[in-house]
Amino acid sequence: MKLLVFSDLHCDVAAARRLTARASEVDVLVGAGDFASVRKNLSACLDVLRASGRPMVFVAGNNETTDELRKACEGWPDTHVLHGSGVTIGAVPFFGLGGGVPVTPFGSWSYDLTEPEAEGLLKPCPTGAVLVSHSPPFGYCDKSSRGDGLGSRAVLNAIKQYQPQLVVCGHIHGSAGSIAKVNDTTIINAGPSGRVIEVSPSCNGVL
Repeated sequence: MKLLVFSDLHCDVAAARRLTARASEVDVLVGAGDFASVRKNLSACLDVLRASGRPMVFVAGNNETTDELRKACEGWPDTHVLHGSGVTIGAVPFFGLGGGVPVTPFGSWSYDLTEPEAEGLLKPCPTGAVLVSHSPPFGYCDKSSRGDGLGSRAVLNAIKQYQPQLVVCGHIHGSAGSIAKVNDTTIINAGPSGRVIEVSPSCNGVL
């Protein structure tokens, strides 16, 4: 199965159009959050992505809530907004976690989770899934432009415990486009440009 993975569009309609133009190359679009900017204009990019004609798996970023994202995608067939929940598409299990983890310094507008909250939501993640998390794991694909590691320890612990075949994340713009490995798990901070990657329905890893 081929995925087009991306994150952090932040109302960039032109970037959304470029992703939609590539949709015919893949089976599923996977968006790792931050479609909006500061909780505004959530529909701008979503309305463009809707035209892709492909199943979509989304999680909220810290710039929109899960409830806001679900409401914006109401009535869309084959669009799955995940948060502490999963879906199986073509024999590939997906599991999602939205929001900024740990809590960001941005204030009340930001949709954030504490590490314990994230840990609880990640407990149902099936082994070998594609894990879609807005926040990267601590120490991997999580360096800010200043070189600070800003990822989530709960996400890292989930990777070690549940061994997802692929983690799609975003959130930390300074690491957009970066790829790392934890044991057999591939981690991609997808960024707005997107990347095509192939995964195995048998959950034996990225091909």
